[in-house]
Amino acid sequence: MKYKVGILIVSDRAASGERADGCLPVFKKWLNNSLFEIVLTEIVSDTPVEIEQALKEFIAKNMQLVLTSGGTGCAPRDNTPEVTANLIERPPPGVDEALRRYSAEKAKFAMYSRAVSGIVGSTFIINLPGSPKAVGELMEFLLPTFEHPLKLLASRVADCAEEI
Repeated sequence: MKYKVGILIVSDRAASGERADGCLPVFKKWLNNSLFEIVLTEIVSDTPVEIEQALKEFIAKNMQLVLTSGGTGCAPRDNTPEVTANLIERPPPGVDEALRRYSAEKAKFAMYSRAVSGIVGSTFIINLPGSPKAVGELMEFLLPTFEHPLKLLASRVADCAEEI
């Protein structure tokens, strides 16, 4: 069974066509395989209403994994974490901690990331930065871990001890 993935790019410049997005090709490189299928992609501006509408669409269409890219920094228009946090029903704080810790080994400004992750129904959402380089590094870090929580959300694990 392939897991259905939605990719949301949050960028004023990419949404307006001023700049091509460089993150979507990175996601495709890492996720087009036997376990994952990118079913939906969308590029929106940093406007909270657009971000929220896109996330709700992904959730309504039963995406099992939603990855966002962009809008996680300290700029006034970086709204992705707040919008995501307002939708999250169950946060897994260890994911956010691990992503920042891993990223800090790669880039000194990673500690300023405000990215969040969490579960909405049976959808797992993870915010990533808007840098193609950072997305690639984090996908390499995350990819080996994705299947376990997605199996749990899909009720496909009877005993977690068997997974370890």
